[in-house]
Amino acid sequence: MPELPEVETVRRGLEPAMVGARFTKVKQRRPDLRFPFPERFAARLEGQEITALGRRAKYLLADLSSGEVLVMHLGMSGRFLVTQGGRSVAPGEFHHEHGASGAHDHVIFGLSNGATVTYNDTRRFGFMDLVPRPEIETCRHFKEMGIEPLGNELSGETIARLFASRRTPLKAALLDQRLIAGLGNIYVCEALFRTGLHPEAAAGSLATAKGKPTAKAHRLAGIIRDVLNEAVEAGGSTLRDHAQVDGSLGYFQHAFRVYDREGEPCVTSGCTGTVARLVQSGRSTFYCPKCQR
Repeated sequence: MPELPEVETVRRGLEPAMVGARFTKVKQRRPDLRFPFPERFAARLEGQEITALGRRAKYLLADLSSGEVLVMHLGMSGRFLVTQGGRSVAPGEFHHEHGASGAHDHVIFGLSNGATVTYNDTRRFGFMDLVPRPEIETCRHFKEMGIEPLGNELSGETIARLFASRRTPLKAALLDQRLIAGLGNIYVCEALFRTGLHPEAAAGSLATAKGKPTAKAHRLAGIIRDVLNEAVEAGGSTLRDHAQVDGSLGYFQHAFRVYDREGEPCVTSGCTGTVARLVQSGRSTFYCPKCQR
């Protein structure tokens, strides 16, 4: 599943084609994806201008002139194909073939600027919804969602407040979307490594007995932001089903320090440790036992 940097990469790739254009024709080729489409989905979109294209955690949000927001989630294999001026660009070299027949092209957006944006999803774990803008933060998708890790709210103080007294393993707490929204397995592994924190340490260890942030809480907040920004600038990490909207691959995977490096030497200067893997809540965690304590 694409993580926050990959979704942000797709958003940036779609923005030039979509923002300022109107939906002239919408083809909905099936009644559902992961969930059923909203009632009169195509009719509610046609004629509406896309006034902005944003992101909340791992969701894409297209603001419409009607006052509704088109909420889009890529699921595990969702991608967009943009066709304009006789040229087509897609989210990349997918592990699952797109297929010449377009059998997995489930939604096709015709735009007033001549562009066509096609949503393709082999596994159909993605979905789309329409939500009134005033209800966006209280709708079922976002009402229990935590803070944005790239927003101004993320700080050592915030981490201490969210994690105080929690015995949950630190990695699990960072992946809890009710606390911090949008963090995924890859970048949590990388951030914990850079901070020198063990993934199994108690989340509450980042707060003092009085609930104040520790030095590592401050450091973790900054490193999370750095790791995500580096990944966005690098175009996201291409793993299995994801690549950039212009068809080129993301390159942040070449900067991984621990993720998917089990058995390899730690990259920290002077460290003689070897990257290890453990399983937490069914997910692989990569870390250096010597650097992360």
